[in-house]
Amino acid sequence: MQKHNVKFIAADMDGTLLNEHSELDPSFFDLYQQLEDKNIIFAAASGRQYYSLLETFEPVKDRMMFIAENGTLVMYPGEELYSCSMDTPSVINIIKTARAIEGTHIVLCGKRSAYIETQDPKALAEFSKYYQRCEYVEDLLAVDDEFIKVAICHFDGTEEFVFPSFDANFGESHQVVVSAKIWLDVMNVVASKGAAIKHLQNTLDFSFEETMSFGDYLNDLEMLQESYYSYAMENAHQKVKETARFMAPSNKDAGVFTVIKEQVL
Repeated sequence: MQKHNVKFIAADMDGTLLNEHSELDPSFFDLYQQLEDKNIIFAAASGRQYYSLLETFEPVKDRMMFIAENGTLVMYPGEELYSCSMDTPSVINIIKTARAIEGTHIVLCGKRSAYIETQDPKALAEFSKYYQRCEYVEDLLAVDDEFIKVAICHFDGTEEFVFPSFDANFGESHQVVVSAKIWLDVMNVVASKGAAIKHLQNTLDFSFEETMSFGDYLNDLEMLQESYYSYAMENAHQKVKETARFMAPSNKDAGVFTVIKEQVL
């Protein structure tokens, strides 16, 4: 059945829109043009930084919607439509808690930049994948910015080594989400990709039934719940598959492209 009533499509990046090498297929830009011709909004919905997304989508960056930092910042086209920041005392407590866990590397995410206090080469290589604008500081607690997220990297796995402590300390007061095998994000309690999409539905005049989304990991759950046409990638976390209404081929097989071509275009 053709889904002609879709007005808005959101796709996660890593493990979803990007292939197994974290690359965007160049044919995306033709697909984007076809959607734009039909007045369908396409948004990259990612835990990645806004400035990093701009780099990835350079040819259409001035026309495209970005749901960045796991829904805490929405830009379209080049203007802020929505943000969900954190209070400084909470940020301080989160940083101190993360510092106390051996093996963690912290990225403090502000609207102007991301901030780090490590020079570990492996961590820097990982950060560079997601944060195009990133500043080294001697003390994260001394940074002045409007903070939207604290991202924590642990190379042995955040679900096992970071999440238990953060769920116990911040699970009720903040949104604590395992966003990838080695990443955990802490945000305002009301922040999520789903909350951002709900705001857009209310302000840009499209409905739950006109929303399509694609995801593969736990930080995509709320986004899928706010979309009637919710797709879990074949390579998705089991909980994501249980949440989504539909299945898409894996990111290795360009599943997002396949579904959009078959079901929307």
